[in-house]
Amino acid sequence: MPGDNIRFTQDPSSELSQFLSGAGYSRVVVLADEHTNRFCYPRIAPGLPPHDLIVIPPGEEQKTINTCVTIWDRMTALQLDRHAVAIVLGGGVLGDMGGFCAATYKRGIDFILVPTTLLSLVDASIGGKLGIDFNDFKNHIGVFQKPVFTLLYSGFLSTLPESELRSGYAEVIKHTLISDGSMWDVISQRSLKEQDWEELIRHSVAFKARVTEEDPREKGLRKVLNAGHTIGHALESHFLSESKRILHGEAIAVGLVAEGWLAWKRSMLTEEELRSIMNHIRRVFGKIELNRDQIERISTLARQDKKNKGNRILCVLLKGIGSAVWDVEISVDDVKDALSFYEAQM
Repeated sequence: MPGDNIRFTQDPSSELSQFLSGAGYSRVVVLADEHTNRFCYPRIAPGLPPHDLIVIPPGEEQKTINTCVTIWDRMTALQLDRHAVAIVLGGGVLGDMGGFCAATYKRGIDFILVPTTLLSLVDASIGGKLGIDFNDFKNHIGVFQKPVFTLLYSGFLSTLPESELRSGYAEVIKHTLISDGSMWDVISQRSLKEQDWEELIRHSVAFKARVTEEDPREKGLRKVLNAGHTIGHALESHFLSESKRILHGEAIAVGLVAEGWLAWKRSMLTEEELRSIMNHIRRVFGKIELNRDQIERISTLARQDKKNKGNRILCVLLKGIGSAVWDVEISVDDVKDALSFYEAQM
């Protein structure tokens, strides 16, 4: 199960009050976006000591150095010292960026993560990866730094549109595909609305916490968590520069199908297993249309993936449903062929 600094709760306000009461912080600042300020902040505010509030616009397009400068400016204007604490109230974008701002302000102040989306509850808030996008490359600048406390409250899911639930669900799918074939059998028979979110959040958090505890800086086992992400991040980076944006989970869902095909091509997945993955992802996510020019550009972007070494594109491929291997070398042509398969077959 998760470590002592990760806690599930049904009362986030009192849980935060209890944690902060004995911590001795000089100042408390809450970092929220316009959505979480409106829908989630009222659920934690009653338990907080006197504090300041920094609110930024929502969205992946805000995950840049310019927004960080805005946040650092506000922290500086508030005269936060190194004994202050930042409570980051938001999804994966704000968790990554708010944590990064805290970890770099005055060489690092403590921060608390209170994730508010399914994506951040099951994935982004666990493991201490922080960062921002740069020149349309996903998470290109960042650090490893764990929060002092992570508070998981599934009640925030009621504030989300279905598109955000679906996006987070892609990481649930990934966790089952790389670690638990029996759980895959369960979720793949259910629609999105039929999923047991509390069960799946606990399942994902327990798995990711165990992996990141064993390999905190991604030297070995933790790399397995990048399944679907080599091609998925290239897809997401491409759409960062287009007028049409896609959510992180939508990109990862494409990546899981495309990389599943690469695993099948190497006889690591059976055709039945690949079809099982494709069918469930099609039912939940539908299809993202890709033309030939987009496939060419996305394939080239895969060269920029952080997992790469030298000129080699390194990928995680499933070895049957329920396990995976990392550091599998693939080529730009492999990415192109995999995306062409997705476009033709989905």
